[in-house]
Amino acid sequence: MAGSLATVLGEDLRSKVQNAKILVVGAGGIGCELLKNLVLSGFEDIELIDLDTIDVSNLNRQFLFRSHHVGKSKALVAKEIATTFNPRAKIKAHHGNIKSSQFGLEYFQQFSLVLNALDNVDARKHVNRLCLATNIPLIESGTTGYLGQVFVIKKGETECYECTTKVTQKQYPICTIRSTPEKMVHCIVWAKECYKLLFGKMEDSMLWEDPTNEDKSVFMDLCTRSPDMNLDDVTKLQEYACGVFRGLFDFEIKKRLEMKTYKAAAKRPQPLVLEEIVGSNIVKAISLNDEAVKKQTDNGKIWNDRDVWSVSECVTRFVSCIVRILSSEQSRANLGSYEFDKDDATAMEFVTAAANLRASVFSIAMESLYSCKGIAGNIIPAIATTNAIVAGFQVLKAFRILEAAKPVGEACKYTHCNRSWNARGELLQPSALAKPNPQCYVCSKHTVELAVDTNRMLLRGLVELVLKKKLGVNEPTISIGPNTIYEEGEDAETSLAVNLEKKLVDLPGKGIRHDTTVSIEDFSQDFRCNIRVFHRDEEEFGEEATELFALGGDIAKLAADLKVEEEKQAALKEAAVSAQDDDDDDYFEEVEPMDGLVHKRSRDTTEDDATSSKKAKSDVVDLL
Repeated sequence: MAGSLATVLGEDLRSKVQNAKILVVGAGGIGCELLKNLVLSGFEDIELIDLDTIDVSNLNRQFLFRSHHVGKSKALVAKEIATTFNPRAKIKAHHGNIKSSQFGLEYFQQFSLVLNALDNVDARKHVNRLCLATNIPLIESGTTGYLGQVFVIKKGETECYECTTKVTQKQYPICTIRSTPEKMVHCIVWAKECYKLLFGKMEDSMLWEDPTNEDKSVFMDLCTRSPDMNLDDVTKLQEYACGVFRGLFDFEIKKRLEMKTYKAAAKRPQPLVLEEIVGSNIVKAISLNDEAVKKQTDNGKIWNDRDVWSVSECVTRFVSCIVRILSSEQSRANLGSYEFDKDDATAMEFVTAAANLRASVFSIAMESLYSCKGIAGNIIPAIATTNAIVAGFQVLKAFRILEAAKPVGEACKYTHCNRSWNARGELLQPSALAKPNPQCYVCSKHTVELAVDTNRMLLRGLVELVLKKKLGVNEPTISIGPNTIYEEGEDAETSLAVNLEKKLVDLPGKGIRHDTTVSIEDFSQDFRCNIRVFHRDEEEFGEEATELFALGGDIAKLAADLKVEEEKQAALKEAAVSAQDDDDDDYFEEVEPMDGLVHKRSRDTTEDDATSSKKAKSDVVDLL
């Protein structure tokens, strides 16, 4: 193998490949392909980190895994299988969270290259900051269905992962949805797949498993209807629906707990026992619920779709929806071909109930039907071939970096994998790597501007919503001048936690007020930045705003929106005065409400920059 690699790569590059120490973060769809490519390309010193365990849904595209691996660590199994491709490879696997303190700056400093195969933004931000802090090249990758991209990040030479605003993720990892949901959107996607499993084409549901598989999930037998089931017998339908509930929310969870699937989870899931929730007479509970709904309908009242149902109400609605669909002659005609439609009242009621029950199991805040309907979107399935293409390009870029013929920013390209041919007949489109964004608060140490109502926001909101959720800080230390008002991490002063429930304006050190500069540090990421705070009354954000703060360029947008609104209101008042003095009929002008704030950091691009960028994309032929 060594001789063949030397022929292909050249002896000098082959030697560099063999001696390079590589870190791979993620052992999922891209990670499996990447690890295989690395060991077959001569890389022999590799460490692999992944938090997840193998789920049945992984088997169709994560080819290192087989059915007997279900429930085991992805990282450990991937190491075991990949070693058989190249016995000379020394792979060290970690079943853990990349954000854990054991994988800090000192750990990262030992590597020649880091290759990301992650599926979430928070972890990517964390790895980005550690690579910047240790000056190690990072080869980033990602796929969304048929689309993919690979690019290199190098401190001082290229833009970092956070130089540009990332679009909110609309692709959700199947293993997360099936096994370890973290957000309500995961539960809703799962509930839609449950709907497909019960009423649509079962084999198309990500929850479906081969009935002949001995290791199949507990719920499969309980969800599968007998061909001779009497759909006219309501009692039998209720028994079936209760069995489905037990399989999905009780027995399957208990089985996974026994398999220690959730040993690394932040919160241990809690199975839902039917009798403990609605009592022993489930039929009576369902009947009472149906009667209450019918009575409201007969009286011309509709239940408030913004109310969050209790767990017991979710149970009765879940069971009732199954019975309602299966007992309807009109619905029966379409069994096996149902597609979820959020405008179908029964389908939406079922998905809301199922999603909330799933959320309850995993200690996720439950949502109203109105919210669930808004969240319900399309899941983008992972495509194995896209993962393979992207992983291949990651290894090719690793070769380019190790050759060191040019600086990384010049040697490598940003490669896009497209779904259809472009004007030049290309599916793989390269472009020059962008330079660091001077406005980036991560790699250019630019001051972040924050507009917020300092009289209302608590320090807890600043920590959780702004620092952790928006800025990706892992363990923040917050200071106002010389005073540290809050800190997390090893040896943190726990007594400062009392400040979390204080309003910003009431914090020690004269508080956080208009035009206060706050220092933020995260020692786990070697990250520092300053936040300049501007006070804005809560009302200024508008009724449609989903978050009562604005970052960076959003502040200018907020001010512009306010100015436009003031001008509209002034025009209306002037028109009203004129109308009072006029003999014509009264008239009114409908004023459009202010748009909700869209939190994006905009990056200014001059006309010359845009032209040169387009030219670079059209002239470049080197895909790497």
